[in-house]
Amino acid sequence: MELSVPLQLALITVVAFVCQWASWRIKLPAILPLLLSGLLLGSVAGLIQPKQLFGDLLLPGVSLAVSIILFEGALTLRFSEIRGLEKTVRRLVTWGALITWGVVTLSAWGLLNLPLELALLFGALVVVTGPTVIVPLLRSVRPKASVARLLRWEGIVIDPLGAILAVLAYELVVATGQQGALLHGLWLFFQAIAVGAAMGGAVALALSALLSRHLVPESLRSFLVLSSVIGSFVLSNSISEESGLVTVTVAGIVMANRKGVRTDDILHFKENLSVMLISVLFIVLAARLEMEQLLSLGATALLVLAIIQLVARPLSVWVATLGSSLNWREKALLAWIAPRGIVAAAVSALFAQRLEENGVAGAELLVPLTFMVIIGTVALQSVTARPLARLLKVAEPGPRGFLIIGANPVARAIGQTLSQNNFPVILTDSSWESIRTARMEGLPTFYGNPVSSHADQYLDLVGYGKLLGLSPRRELNTMATMRYRLEFGEPNVYSLPWQSEKEEKHDVAAHHRGATLFGPDMTYARLASLLSQGADIRKTRITEEFDFKAYLAVENRQVWPLFAVDSKDRIHVFTSESQPEPRAGWSVIGLIKEEQSAEENGDQAS
Repeated sequence: MELSVPLQLALITVVAFVCQWASWRIKLPAILPLLLSGLLLGSVAGLIQPKQLFGDLLLPGVSLAVSIILFEGALTLRFSEIRGLEKTVRRLVTWGALITWGVVTLSAWGLLNLPLELALLFGALVVVTGPTVIVPLLRSVRPKASVARLLRWEGIVIDPLGAILAVLAYELVVATGQQGALLHGLWLFFQAIAVGAAMGGAVALALSALLSRHLVPESLRSFLVLSSVIGSFVLSNSISEESGLVTVTVAGIVMANRKGVRTDDILHFKENLSVMLISVLFIVLAARLEMEQLLSLGATALLVLAIIQLVARPLSVWVATLGSSLNWREKALLAWIAPRGIVAAAVSALFAQRLEENGVAGAELLVPLTFMVIIGTVALQSVTARPLARLLKVAEPGPRGFLIIGANPVARAIGQTLSQNNFPVILTDSSWESIRTARMEGLPTFYGNPVSSHADQYLDLVGYGKLLGLSPRRELNTMATMRYRLEFGEPNVYSLPWQSEKEEKHDVAAHHRGATLFGPDMTYARLASLLSQGADIRKTRITEEFDFKAYLAVENRQVWPLFAVDSKDRIHVFTSESQPEPRAGWSVIGLIKEEQSAEENGDQAS
């Protein structure tokens, strides 16, 4: 069945979204459902025909998309994150990459009977890991910060280096038998690194100057950076083949570490663009693959995959981490996680096409072999990495904690109750008196502004997944909900209500405030007043006999439910927009004020 071009494009877009949504629901990297969908829609069902759909634009388009993805990943790399682990990162992307290259080359040459030059090319292709698969896997596994940072740095930095290694191997393949082929390949390798590093540094400095001096309006900042990335990538590649990936990676790292350059809005735009590009690329590239080619590889190819997973990766990690501060548990997890991603898929498709056009024997095996490694490593590690991290005790706890904006009496009372019920809290405030009081009460604190660059560097939020804006300063609550919405997710940021301004143009937009805590009338002033009048926060068990309606209807007291804890010890927040319905087996944490009876009032009067 042949679909029209618009229908194929629409199908790719819709399926890409469904795969991303499904991966979010099942907590696994999206690459696996994306690859399987591409295979099913392409070679199995024949609904997507990438060659007819994109023609000669396919591979150049893939290259441009990869450059944007790499730049976005590099823009998140800050040197402060890996202080003390710099040597390990350098070893992973140099000696570790060379060891992996050597082991894979020998196994492909010996077991698959590939010509040595073609085995060298295959080894170079599967050296890379990449942010497209590492970042989603880290979100699922949640390893300790040291392991996560090493894997993220390795995945981004090794992508351009692996692509250049592939260029070196490709030159050896096409120049087989010619004198000086190795020297020519080495010259191209170092030339690509030099050209890419120089151009990437220059582009980053130029962009930093334009952005820091506000020479470009806010509405065009992201457009400027995107056009600069694409332009520098193409220009760099025209000077030295595959140096463009080095250019965009260096540019991203330099910009991320330049002082005075705000990249948050650019990064947000690039993140959304990268998700879309990654999703479409994996489906399109997988749709080009013939299922018969993949199935014809046989058991020997699976043995090569086992060597990559069980020999090459552990050996490279062992060499790279000698003398590091990592313990054996962290090294073991690091040695297990190395999924292959979009760069391996894209570069293999590019070089395989060139080699087939040149009539190189065995070139048709490059793409299915590479996709076998991608699918195998992603499937295996997606399923096993989280249980292994827990077994090794290097997985961070689930995000049960609350970041509380403010250390005032209301914030301290709520924080104390949450902490007593095994929900970690950290209170942030710029008032030293409030912070000191909270510390004296045994509450974890961060002294400083939660939206400052200092907080970005030093506020440790591992295990924290919700934000409560409990500051009497409305602007601070709003800025905090805006800052942490992406990190915690929009449903997990909350702030206290405020009286609406008389004119809408003076009011804060609802989507910037987060969900309204506790109810439309529970302002900071009212909460503080109730607490000062003797109201306290208590936890009450809900049963069949004492249901939630009965809890609200007890005589001689006023009740304002704040949180509900379900039978699985998950916490739900009462808001103006959403009211949990506690059932038997749940508990309710509420603000309760006991009302004095008439007799008690009379006794006090006498």
